[in-house]
Order: sequence, then C-alpha cells, then structure tokens
Amino acid sequence: MFVPEQRHALRVLYSRREIAARVAELARQIDRDLAGESALLIGILKGAVIFLGDLARSLQSPVALDFVGTSSYAGTASSGEISMIKDVSHPVTGENIILIEDILDTGYTLDFLARRLASQQPRSLRIATFLDKPARRVVPVKVDYVGFAIGDEFVVGYGMDYNEQYRNLPDICALGAPLA
Repeated sequence: MFVPEQRHALRVLYSRREIAARVAELARQIDRDLAGESALLIGILKGAVIFLGDLARSLQSPVALDFVGTSSYAGTASSGEISMIKDVSHPVTGENIILIEDILDTGYTLDFLARRLASQQPRSLRIATFLDKPARRVVPVKVDYVGFAIGDEFVVGYGMDYNEQYRNLPDICALGAPLA
C-alpha cells in the first residue's frame, strides 16, 4: 500500500480548465499536421499518462498508443543518466510517431528517446511536451508541440509527481515547502 511521506504547500499554476483548453488547441494543431494520416502516440511513463489520455481523446486523427519507461530522477533532481525500464512494443518503422512527455526539463530524456526512436526509421517523429522549462535545459531538443512554458519551479499534478505523490491532482501546481 502506498502511504504519502508528507504533504506540501501547493500553488496552482494552471487550472484544470486552462489545461483542457490547451490540450484541445494542441490536438487541433496535431490534426492539421497529420492531415488525416494515422499516428502512434508514445507516452513516456509515468508522468505523461494523463496528458497522453487527454490528447488522444481530443484528436480526430486515427491513433494507436504505446509507452516507454525511463528513469533519471531521484526526488526533485535529474541524475542526467537515462536507463530504459520499458521499450515500445509496437514497431515504429514507417510510422508517424508523436513522442509525448509531461515536462521538458534538462532535455536528457527526450534527446535519448528521440535519437533511439529516429534510429528505427519512423516516417516522421514529432515531440509534444505539456510543460517546457527552458531555464533548466542542458541538452537542446526540438519540440513540435508545447502546452505551456514555465519558470524554474518543481511542479506536480496532471501526472507529474514528487516521490509518487500528487500525480492525481487535476491542476498543475508548484510544489512548496513541506507542511508541519
């Protein structure tokens, strides 16, 4: 059984209404770019699951879903070393791929996965991230679809977590100090 270690002060950055409106805008943009072609949406576990689900339901284009799992975080810090936990199960060669991320921070994970997927010769490879944190970028990454750009704050909610807490929050919140 999961037991939260502690609660933190939270400040809402983006409400569920703002999130829903932005996801709908991104879906319209992706539909235009796909021009009726199908795509394989590949979500990066675990954080991108909620964004991927909302985006997939908002798209009019035919899509299939798959997932990859990586590890690079310990608490609030990225280690910079990427390890694969789960690879895609669907062949990507010749497919229109949209790699779905919750937050682009240092760029290590997206760069690693984009290079790995590109080596499998997809028809196209695009990247969608719901949040972009450019102040923390170490590795440059070309992103095709961005929900919101944010400052250098640690955020939770809408799939993003702190030690597996807060993923289920419907809003995106800045994580504050632990509560007594």
